[in-house]
Amino acid sequence: MIATIICSFSKLINYADKLKTKFQLNFSMAANPYPFEGLSDNEVVVSRQKNGDNSLQKNTNNAWLGSLKDAVTEPMFLLLVACTVIYFSLGETSEGFFMLGAIVLVSTISFYQDSRSKKALEALKSFSQAAANVIRNNQLAEISVDEVVVGDYVVVSEGELVPADGKVKQINDFSINESLLTGEAFAIHKELNTADNSEVYRGSLVQSGQCIFEVTAVGVHTKLGQIGKSLQEIETEKTPLQLQIENFVKKMAAVGIVVFLLIWGINYFQSRDILASLLKGLTIAMSVLPEEIPVAFATFMALGAWRLMQQGVIVKQTQTVEALGSATVICTDKTGTITENKMELHRIYVFETDQTLAPQQWHEAAAQRLIATAMWASEPVPFDPMEKALHEIYQRLASVDERPLYKFIHEYPLSGKPPMMTHIFENEAHQRIVACKGAPEGIIQLAQLSEKEQSHCRQKIATLASDGLRVLGVGIASYDGEVFPEEQQDFSFKFLGLVGFYDPPKPNIGHVFKQFYDAGIQVKIITGDNSLTTAAIAKQAHFRSSTPPITGQELLQLDADTQARKIAETSIFTRMFPEVKLKIINTLKTQHQIVGMTGDGVNDGPALKAAHIGIAMGKRGSEIAKQASSLILMDDDFGKMVDAVAMGRKIYNNLKKAIQYIISIHIPIILTVAIPLILGWAYPAIFTPVHVIFLELIMGPTCSIVYENEPLEKNSMRQPPRPLTDTFLSLKELSISIIQGFIITLGTLMAYQYALHQGYDEPLTRTIVFTTLVIANVFLTLVNRSFRESLLTSFQYKNNLLLGIILLTVLMLFALIYIPLFADFFQLSPLSSKDLGIASAIGFLATVWFEIYKWQKRQKADKPTPHSIS
Repeated sequence: MIATIICSFSKLINYADKLKTKFQLNFSMAANPYPFEGLSDNEVVVSRQKNGDNSLQKNTNNAWLGSLKDAVTEPMFLLLVACTVIYFSLGETSEGFFMLGAIVLVSTISFYQDSRSKKALEALKSFSQAAANVIRNNQLAEISVDEVVVGDYVVVSEGELVPADGKVKQINDFSINESLLTGEAFAIHKELNTADNSEVYRGSLVQSGQCIFEVTAVGVHTKLGQIGKSLQEIETEKTPLQLQIENFVKKMAAVGIVVFLLIWGINYFQSRDILASLLKGLTIAMSVLPEEIPVAFATFMALGAWRLMQQGVIVKQTQTVEALGSATVICTDKTGTITENKMELHRIYVFETDQTLAPQQWHEAAAQRLIATAMWASEPVPFDPMEKALHEIYQRLASVDERPLYKFIHEYPLSGKPPMMTHIFENEAHQRIVACKGAPEGIIQLAQLSEKEQSHCRQKIATLASDGLRVLGVGIASYDGEVFPEEQQDFSFKFLGLVGFYDPPKPNIGHVFKQFYDAGIQVKIITGDNSLTTAAIAKQAHFRSSTPPITGQELLQLDADTQARKIAETSIFTRMFPEVKLKIINTLKTQHQIVGMTGDGVNDGPALKAAHIGIAMGKRGSEIAKQASSLILMDDDFGKMVDAVAMGRKIYNNLKKAIQYIISIHIPIILTVAIPLILGWAYPAIFTPVHVIFLELIMGPTCSIVYENEPLEKNSMRQPPRPLTDTFLSLKELSISIIQGFIITLGTLMAYQYALHQGYDEPLTRTIVFTTLVIANVFLTLVNRSFRESLLTSFQYKNNLLLGIILLTVLMLFALIYIPLFADFFQLSPLSSKDLGIASAIGFLATVWFEIYKWQKRQKADKPTPHSIS
């Protein structure tokens, strides 16, 4: 058992370290477009030695001490200690030393598993750590946040978190939200060379624009580090499943206390021997305590997160694995999730000549002016795929590249409803370019076109969008004033035309949608693009939608009831903005949906945080999106969400099997210990603590290792999601487990009575009962692999650990029975082939009857209803 746990968690740590190393090695180096050279490699080393690194958590507490404390305060540990003391007090030193060995073994397992779990979760957390863009060696580099040092020049843009404290050196319409530090949730515009407004602080969120700052403090010396706040330290609430399991374990513990006192009292009344009666009471307490359940839960969740990490899905909180199996709605954006995020400039419409032009026609002057203006309206150092495409096309078409001749002097970031952005450049001759791009309908409104011209432009937009193109409007303005307008809408723009980008659907996206539909999960598209483009791409991707798209503005104009109904019925939401995205998520939650939400931008943060499962993109996701999410898709592959949902369902179902197994096998242990004592049978102390400990060591690996390794049952992804509010074990499921336990108890007691009728002595009777219970445990493990499919079908499920655990259990049983040293210690006797066969047959029949129940269940499920026949 120890070896298996060590192997599992060692793999997790090693794999996380490999991924982290690979991630760090792949950080990009790019040409430096900024007027700062940054630190050299030697200067970085010197700064780190002098000022330390940028890690916030300087935790000097020994993690193993906490794990050790947890191990020695577990109820099972305390019971073992009590039994050991009593054995030595009674002079039964061999049993006492055995219990000491059991204490060491159980504590080692608990300690190692707990410490490895913590290290595994730390590895997962460190792997999902944010990155920072710094200038070093006159190159732009992307490094881990912890690697930032004092003196670094850091570049932060909209949607990113500031990684260290520093002083701004260059800004472009830069505003920042410092609510994590100040509690004030409004944007602050920073300025250069001011005494009180040129500092930035770690943990602040960039609201708009871009900034380059020089790092002045790192790690615990930052303002955030000094006040001891960190997003990672915010405690999360326990999930319903955790609460249900905790409640169940507490109830079982309460039952154990009552039964312990009852057995102790009865034995003391009969024998007047306080230590011997206490030992018997502790035996029953050990048999009642379901300490395997919380261990199984922690193991299943940690290993589930590990398996998902192997598949390219980073789980920031292991509890998220539970919610995955219940997901009923997945809300996804379009660009980069459904589509490839290639954004090739495919068609343009030139308003001046009223022409829609293909790439081979872009050499005309009016077409080049349109493309150049769209480029000027983009970021000088582009990171968005559309803006990269515009820069590349401009560079290819322009006879003279004018970008080095102009200085970026003012920016109006993407804003408004519908959204648009404006950039202002100026050359040494004070000639200005005021360029804007954004939602076509917004720019058309500002360009003061006639109704006829607006109608004509809308037709062109519809034509381009119906081909699945993402369409942007482009405008240009003139402005000579020194004080720029407060809003970009205050400029008088001239409409130049439209640029249409084609971002094809991913090749596998149709299959991904089908898998979600087969699993009973709704998919909704929530995008900032227009309805025609989105509908065209959705059709190409085989997305199911029975209602027309609805825009954010249209949704807000509805009354509350109609709005809720539309959100439930509609599958495509377009022209969305943050507050409407958040409203959709919250409305779906009030409708008792379990919601997953994908996002990559700063505006997606509130919706990602509100969703039950926030899903950020690893490559193109902003840092705020990653911070707000609970899952990160490392390679931006939306198809991995199908694997994640399947993993969530598998873990939930396997955890349920493990707990039902624990309930079923604990009942015969409890009753086989208690009934002979209470009824005063010939051999009342049929099991002692050493026998119960042996059974516990068998059950632990079975439920925590064998069942965790069970594959996903067939048709599991063709079943509807389970409601997250459902009780973990329904009354019917709990009743089945209790019945299984009672029938196994009936079998062990029948074996007991058989031995008495044969006139066997106490060791032989104990051996027959013990063998019956162990064999029943083996077959219960096999039968409970599926609560629907037959034993023959479940034999086909691949689980390499199953046969190993069963073989080990049988070998240990035979060793205890037939090796004199072990048999004498456990007070057992060798069984004849006849008695071994009877004990095995009873154990087999006490469990295999469940196959009849499963057969009837299959027959009932497969029987066609009158409606389906008609």
